[in-house]
Amino acid sequence: MGKITWKPGNMLYPLPVVMVSCADGAGKDNIITIAWTGTICSDPPMLSISVRRERHSYHMIEETGEFVVNLTTKALARATDFCGVRSGRDTDKWKEMHLTKEKADLVKAPMIKESPVNLECRVVEKNDLGSHVMYQAKVLAVHVDEAYMDENRKFHLEDAEPIVYSHGTYFSLGKELGTFGFSVKKKHR
Repeated sequence: MGKITWKPGNMLYPLPVVMVSCADGAGKDNIITIAWTGTICSDPPMLSISVRRERHSYHMIEETGEFVVNLTTKALARATDFCGVRSGRDTDKWKEMHLTKEKADLVKAPMIKESPVNLECRVVEKNDLGSHVMYQAKVLAVHVDEAYMDENRKFHLEDAEPIVYSHGTYFSLGKELGTFGFSVKKKHR
């Protein structure tokens, strides 16, 4: 069998799917689900999110230049989907999904307590790319749930059962295939 050529499109899957919490200058907050996100730099730590201008959260991020990226899990899959298909203009997503607001240390946007990892972010640059505006943001602080720390203080995100998004479907992550560099490590006898 051969390959079929399609018109240009975004087929870079799977993607991390995150819930981004944000707030406007008056303190009104919201949660938006985003799959157009990724790491863009390690030093300084930076990430990007891309948001459509018509989304309710867009004006909040524009106004404050701050947000929190909250990692998602199998237990948060329903809330993740809900926060992506319902608008904060007419729905209190926190209340509807029984999510708990937790005060962030450095930004005004609240963190989602149920998320195993929260990244406080401040926008350093934005790019109008067409259908989406991409925000490049510096990660100011990282919060991790102690429930996923072992006795050696190593964090085990895999125990939280993170999820990804692929072409309209959410998936839980599967079995470990190897750690970074496994292909070149010498085998122990």
